[in-house]
Amino acid sequence: MRRRDLIKGVAGSAAAWPFAARAQSQEHVRRIAMLIALGADNADAQAYRAAFLQVLQQLGWTDGHNVRIDTRWGVDSASAFRKQAADLVALAPDVIFVHGTATMTPLLEVTRTVPIVFVGVIDPVGAGFVDSLVRPGGNATGFTGFEYSLSGKWLELLKQVAPGVTRAAVLRDPAITAGTGQFAVIQSVAPSVGVDVSPISVHNAGEIERAITAFARSPNGGLILTASGLAVTNQEIIIALAAQYKLPAVYYRRYFVDRGGLISYGFDFFQQYRGAAGYVDRILRGEKPSDLPVQAPTKYELVINLKTAKALGLTVPQSLLSRADEVIE
Repeated sequence: MRRRDLIKGVAGSAAAWPFAARAQSQEHVRRIAMLIALGADNADAQAYRAAFLQVLQQLGWTDGHNVRIDTRWGVDSASAFRKQAADLVALAPDVIFVHGTATMTPLLEVTRTVPIVFVGVIDPVGAGFVDSLVRPGGNATGFTGFEYSLSGKWLELLKQVAPGVTRAAVLRDPAITAGTGQFAVIQSVAPSVGVDVSPISVHNAGEIERAITAFARSPNGGLILTASGLAVTNQEIIIALAAQYKLPAVYYRRYFVDRGGLISYGFDFFQQYRGAAGYVDRILRGEKPSDLPVQAPTKYELVINLKTAKALGLTVPQSLLSRADEVIE
């Protein structure tokens, strides 16, 4: 039916057509919810979200046009995350994007039906978020941070950048399966590189400060920061203590090195956010998360801060420098 015929059919009401047009447009607007473990004031988080939106737009989804995006940012407790998760689910989104392991548990407590796409989640199978990587099964799929074997490489890197290290404190969150798994792998590699390892919990800044201060009283020590939400929360105190006690430290993400850490080896969040936008697009077009396999990173970044190395009195081997994706001078 042509438009002028339709206008004639509304009994001469001039207001009826614009109203109907708006209603029809609203019916086609889809809704995406975003629950991000990092704070809204985190520049990296804003850049990751921008990359996500850019890919969505390239795939035909524009915020405010044919899709509405509601975002909630990082908070400091599991109960607060649960409230945010409940608030987002109450909006009846078509799909929820999730950043971080800490956000997944409270979200799955709220919904087992709304499709979820996650990034940066460690061991989603062990945590019970999916049935398997190839066949996730439930309402969630996405991009895992790394395989546990990567954890052993952190200790090897520590020994390469600081050959004098014979003791390493491994900072981890023992309350999550990934905290146990990462430490177990590091512990299994320790004898082959001649380093004794011991765990330090990262529950809060006070506990971290006391533990690292005690560890630093003996010589030839180094640090390894494993992946967790608490590692991000306590990043400033960890980097500061490593500098204060001149402890070589290896981190799992590059933003720790950007902020003064020595060396990092880990996945690229930009790659994961872009991939997640692709999965969100596929779900909006009718595919189910249970049919989309969980993907592992295809590339890991090695980043070295030479300024920090100099402050620690370390000479970074040329073999490491030649392998680095980026060297901060």
